[in-house]
Parts: sequence; C-alpha cells; structure tokens
Amino acid sequence: MSAKAERLHLRVDAEQKALLEAASAATGESVSTFVLTAATEAAADILADRRVFVLDQQAWQVFDEALSRPAGDVAGLRELLAGPTVLDRAPAHDGT
Repeated sequence: MSAKAERLHLRVDAEQKALLEAASAATGESVSTFVLTAATEAAADILADRRVFVLDQQAWQVFDEALSRPAGDVAGLRELLAGPTVLDRAPAHDGT
C-alpha cells in the first residue's frame, strides 16, 4: 500500500460520532483506522457483487453454452462502430 496522501472529510451527527468512537474503542483502533477499514471493506464487497457471480450447475451450463456460440452479426453495428462519433466532430466555432 502506498503512503496516504489523500484525505476524506466527513460530517456526522453526535449519535453517529459516539457510535463510531465506541466501535473503534471496542476494536482497539483509532476512529480513523476503524472508519477507513470498515468503509474499504464495504466498498470491496459492493464492487465484488458487480464482478463476481455464482451459478448453479444448470445455469453455468447455459451460460457456458452461450459463451461458446460464435458471435452473431447485429444489424447496423459494424456501420455504427465504423462511423465518426461525437468526439470526432470538429468543435463549433459559433459558441454552441
């Protein structure tokens, strides 16, 4: 892990602060360490739900078969991807 140079500032009410202080004291950590650890673990769990999924044997078989099929042509997709995008257009000189 790299040196910590970034900061986050949080506003909490008195009840939230007391809860965080009590929980950090119970774990023997500073409030900062407790909050950072809890928030980092929560963030990792949330992102894992979007990257990892579990399938039963039947669902896996259906999924695997779909991945094994050759890719099909989607009408108009080649033309769409080959043409210019809004990023390719020259900027307007009239202020719009």
